[in-house]
Amino acid sequence: MPLASQPAGRRERNKQQKLDRITAAARELFAQHGVDEVTTQQIADKADIGTGTLFLYAKTKGELLLLVQNSLYVEALERGRAGAESSPEVLDAVLAIVRPIVECNRTQIDNGRTYLREMVFGDPKEPRHHEALAIAAQTEEAIAAVLRRDERVGEGAAATLAHIVSAVMFLSMAASVNVASSAGEILQEIRGQVSVLLPR
Repeated sequence: MPLASQPAGRRERNKQQKLDRITAAARELFAQHGVDEVTTQQIADKADIGTGTLFLYAKTKGELLLLVQNSLYVEALERGRAGAESSPEVLDAVLAIVRPIVECNRTQIDNGRTYLREMVFGDPKEPRHHEALAIAAQTEEAIAAVLRRDERVGEGAAATLAHIVSAVMFLSMAASVNVASSAGEILQEIRGQVSVLLPR
């Protein structure tokens, strides 16, 4: 029995190692050149795999971008949650969650905007899109938890407000008029809109 489980474990480790190489290669190339300027062949070459193998892990460049950005957004959300814990004011705590996500999105603006487009318009049944939507839902849950600190905001209202805050954040990051805006300028815009939403 143990002999049968050994190859499966090794196979899973090999798959994970290939996925890690693909992710690292795509992350580096996308950061250097932008998603539009990188080919799947370049990613496969850098990851030292064949393009056929690459397509087993991600069928399109959009999925590769989701693979890369999802991991970065998870890290940003964790930093945001930590920042919110040390922010006593509700508005500041909400912005503490939003700030690292906006900064992550603005690291490479074209990649960030393409990621948002892929997340919104991609196939939610595809695993990378599903992960991206799950991260967005976790972000809303974190924001709702902060909003519930205010006794005037009930469970349902907190969830609805968090959904609106998320929409404001994503629209601010994706809007063409904000292409040249810095992370700080976008955060200022988000702060102004969110402050109007909160109970006074």
